[in-house]
Amino acid sequence: MDNQTFRYSVLLVEGLNITTQSSYLAFVVLLMAYIFIMVSNLWILIQISAEKGLHQPMYIIYWNLPLKDVIGTTVIVPRLLRDLVTNPSERYITYVECVFQAFFIHMNGTTCHTILMISLSVRLSHCRSVIQNHICDNASLFKLSCENTVINNVYGLTFTVVLLVSSMGSVVLTYLRIAIVCFTSKNKATNKKAIKTCCTHLTLYSVMLVSGFVAIFLHRVSEYSDNRRIASIVFSIVPPGLNPIIYGLQVKEIRQNLFKFLKNKVNSM
Repeated sequence: MDNQTFRYSVLLVEGLNITTQSSYLAFVVLLMAYIFIMVSNLWILIQISAEKGLHQPMYIIYWNLPLKDVIGTTVIVPRLLRDLVTNPSERYITYVECVFQAFFIHMNGTTCHTILMISLSVRLSHCRSVIQNHICDNASLFKLSCENTVINNVYGLTFTVVLLVSSMGSVVLTYLRIAIVCFTSKNKATNKKAIKTCCTHLTLYSVMLVSGFVAIFLHRVSEYSDNRRIASIVFSIVPPGLNPIIYGLQVKEIRQNLFKFLKNKVNSM
């Protein structure tokens, strides 16, 4: 079969290596998490769009973050839910769909190098038709090829290390400055609020950092494929679920509207 045929062929997604009983439990848990993510993030999007007092530059991040979470989660979870209740031998996806999924997954994570990274994988010819993962990502794409993928590996790992160092460096410097201000400030109420906010942010950041980079680095170690897939799911589910709680509820108007909505619901019962 020639390369052109492979390029648009149907691929088989390996999926999660779990029992049938466990797959139904995982389906319920993921479905509930997906519903919560969609409802909470869409609520914030609607509130920011409808509240004229929030139409300011400082609230753009509060609008972009839930939008990013909605898109990123929708690209991954519905497909994963379908595969959980599908026979492992029938988890098919076309090559084009796989490329689109990989593009949006990486666009959701790191936008600046997504096009180049996916292009490096798409340029390769294919000699395999099994996605050795539960989703389509860049590493899964270039693993379809029997060609030399040194360029892909070097570029991917180099960018990952640069991203890791720059991300951790900026966070450390930011929190050092916050710590200095807290130590020099005599306002205990402000310091307490800053420490509380920083702790929740660092917790979420740590979950994203560890799960994200574990998923990336373990792509090179096939013995830990199950750990990699779990880390990838954690990265796809936990941050989008916590972002509305940690960031969205910090906006006074959103918090008040939520409490008002819940109060009206309770009173109407």
